[in-house]
Amino acid sequence: MTLSVRIIPCLDVTEGRVVKGVNFSNLVDAGDPVEMAALYGIEGADELTFLDISASSAGRETTLDVVGRTADQVFIPLTVGGGIRSVNDVDQLLRAGADKISINTAAISRPELIAEISDSFGTQVLVLSVDARRASTPSGFEVTTHGGREGTGIDAIQWVGKACELGVGEILLNSMDADGTRAGYDIEMIQAVRSISRVPLIASGGAGTLEDFAAALDAGADALLAASVFHFGVHRIQDVKRFLSQRGYSIRMTSN
Repeated sequence: MTLSVRIIPCLDVTEGRVVKGVNFSNLVDAGDPVEMAALYGIEGADELTFLDISASSAGRETTLDVVGRTADQVFIPLTVGGGIRSVNDVDQLLRAGADKISINTAAISRPELIAEISDSFGTQVLVLSVDARRASTPSGFEVTTHGGREGTGIDAIQWVGKACELGVGEILLNSMDADGTRAGYDIEMIQAVRSISRVPLIASGGAGTLEDFAAALDAGADALLAASVFHFGVHRIQDVKRFLSQRGYSIRMTSN
């Protein structure tokens, strides 16, 4: 059975507002997360990702209130990330309405957190967010932390392999170099991760043209995450789905 490709809008949230920039900088306001979540649900998004992008760098937890109000507006899977450091943090977010949680910085600081979360809630709950950029590592890609603000020197491909062994259920691969540029997904990075991992892979960073979405799938992605092209009306979700369906991909179409 062929699983349908998932189209996933991403809400990067800071101080209660959705923001979007280029390469994680020069952020501009894109709207209210609760209103945008409701709109994307109506427009046919398959899932929604909510990332509190300043939580880790500010040393605080994800805002439960905003997560709860967002969850109330959507009837599709909701993934939440940002500032998650413990099994208790995960428990609170799931109770607030999240279906899955995404970790990055805390997992790099303490990799055993991956196994702790998977053992407590199941691997299907856990998404590993990998914010990677080109660097002088064995694979040519390095993991960054704190919302892309800090390099680690850790090879991104080796890290994905280790994390999969520890029990992540999904990889959210975000290209720091392509983020917000609308110049296309980082195909080489997607292929590198696909070559060493069999868990579902979400490609993120760089979506611009409709062809970019297809190229990421051809490179090995199972799902496609995008932000600015949806937030600012470059493409509608149904346009992307219709294009991919015409290309022969399995897509969950809605009546919208």
